[in-house]
Formats: sequence, C-alpha cells, structure tokens
Amino acid sequence: MASGDKLFLKGNEAIARGALAAGCQCFFGYPITPQNDIPEYLSKALPDRGGAFVQAESEVAAANMLLGATACGVRAMTSSSSPGISLKQEAISYMAGSELPAIIVNMNRGGPGLGDIGPSQGDYFQSTRGGGHGDYRLLVLAPATCQEAYDLTRESFDLAFQYRNPVMILGDAILGQMKEPVLTAPDRPADPAEARDWSLDGAVGRGPRLLKSLFLQDGALADQNRMLQAKYEAMRAEVRWECFETEDAELVVCAYGTIARIAKSAIRKLRKKGLKVGLFRPITLYPFPSEALAKLVKPGRKFLTVEQNLGQMVEDVRLSLCGLATSEFFSIYPGNLPVPDDFDEPIARALGL
Repeated sequence: MASGDKLFLKGNEAIARGALAAGCQCFFGYPITPQNDIPEYLSKALPDRGGAFVQAESEVAAANMLLGATACGVRAMTSSSSPGISLKQEAISYMAGSELPAIIVNMNRGGPGLGDIGPSQGDYFQSTRGGGHGDYRLLVLAPATCQEAYDLTRESFDLAFQYRNPVMILGDAILGQMKEPVLTAPDRPADPAEARDWSLDGAVGRGPRLLKSLFLQDGALADQNRMLQAKYEAMRAEVRWECFETEDAELVVCAYGTIARIAKSAIRKLRKKGLKVGLFRPITLYPFPSEALAKLVKPGRKFLTVEQNLGQMVEDVRLSLCGLATSEFFSIYPGNLPVPDDFDEPIARALGL
C-alpha cells in the first residue's frame, strides 16, 4: 500500500491498517463481535509482513501473550469488545504495573453482561479508571471517524513506548462497522533502539533484567506508585479535544466518539434555526481535557452531557466545571441507535425552551 492512498475502509479496518503503519509486529486476540474485522484483516496482513498473528484460546490468554511480547520490546496489540476486555483486565493491570507499552482496542458493545452487539459507551469508567486492580491509568484515545481511528491507532504505538504504558483505543460498534474514505500515511517501522534500555532480550551483552509488578520490600511499592503517578501527570501533555461552534454558544453539548459526531449533526441543524449551540468533544478521555472545558465557562452559559450509557463521562464534565457551572445529562440507553433528531428535545430543554 503506497503512502497517501485514499481508501474506503470500515473503522475496524482503519484500526488494523493504522497498526500496520505504526510497525505493529504481533497481534493476539480472540473473536467477539463487533471487532472481528480487526483480527480478520491482521490474520493475513501480519504474516505477509513477517509478523505474527495468534488467535489465542481465550481473551485471558491473548492478554498475557501481549504482556510477554511487549516485555520483549515488540510493538504488539490486542483487540476485543466489552466482555472480552473485562477478561483481559488482570493482565492489563500487570502491564501497567510492569510499565509495558501495549495497545488495547475496545470496540464497545452494549452491556452489562453479554448485552448485545450494538453500540454503547458503557465502558468509559472501565477505560479511564484503569479497569483492573490497583492504582493505574491507561492513556485512552476516543476516535469519532474512520480517519481518526487510523491516525490515533498509528500514533498510539509511539505514545505507548514514549510513556512505557498501555494505551487504549476506545471505539464502538458504530465506528467499527461504518465505512468512510481514509487517507493513509507512510509506514513508520519500529525503531530497533526504542526499547533497548528496558526490554528483555536474553541478557545479550549485559547482565540480566527483570520486569515486574511485584514489590515486596518495605517502601518499594510506594516508590513505584509515586513514579507511576508522576508519569500519569506527565501524560497531560497529550491532552486533546475539539471545540465546534462554541464561541457564541449559549449551550455547550459535551460528548465523545460517535455520539459526539451525531450531536454535531444535530447542532448544525439547530444552528440553522437560530439556536446558539456548540460542541465540546474530548479526544483523550484520559487524560481528560479538564482545563480546556473549564475555559468555556462563562456567565449564563449552560452545559449538557450526552452519552450512550447511564451517566459516566458526565462525572468528569462536572468535575471539570469546578462548581462554576453544572451540566445536565441526557442518556441514550445502550440498545438504542440514536439519530440527530433525538437530540432536539434534550437540547431545547437544557436551553429552557
């Protein structure tokens, strides 16, 4: 594939191609709808490039294979959907504790439990609060378009190695299955030296190394957690967001991912009717763009958070507003597929109309 090609891709295919463009060498996974296009594509493309594709016996096995590959400094990833991501949480906690640069893709589906195979944003808490045991964070990127799915996946590998930390791409069934033009970029092969200082390579030319998340000496775990916390604070340099029509907005809608995209269509329509509505879309869910959102607070301006869950990101929105404003909440229940017209009534109500 030549760089600069414009291709008509599913979101899942865009993620797979973005990973290959970033120099992904290994994939470990297990089938689950609605992300199956990712392993299906990589099952052929990775071996063709000299990489390795493994369909593991379970999600638990796949996550631990990912741990082993990244411990060796290999650019590697896994993908799954909500129940499968839940099964991977123990290994994800170990990877965070061992400071391993893994890429984890979650194409969110409805829940709780097995739920359905339709879109949902019910995994926001799981993604942004760590998800497994202990105090840790993932850097979480939330694309809203197939182009962003490609670009953010491609970038996620560099971010994972820069911070030596797992990075999660959080999408959903809408993003995974819709098709759009995607402009590809030049491949960026992995730098052989990027993990030289810490990876396990059989002690070639030096003494042995140990990567671990177990610290039993007095004070050792406290020191490790201080270091990790400083790293999570440093990740704030990666915060990113989108503002749309917020300059004169009387109401700012806060939404992420594909729901933000649907909200943007509703806002365009309402703007034509003279309603001053704007959109604030976090692209990094962790770190959350709290300072950028707080700067939008001004006298009389109202906020409305829209999510396809029962209320999760709204907590970060309200914290970001620092008590200077609050946010109403509109829930799109998982199991329903929203359209722009669904936002008319909650936006009008939030405006006091």
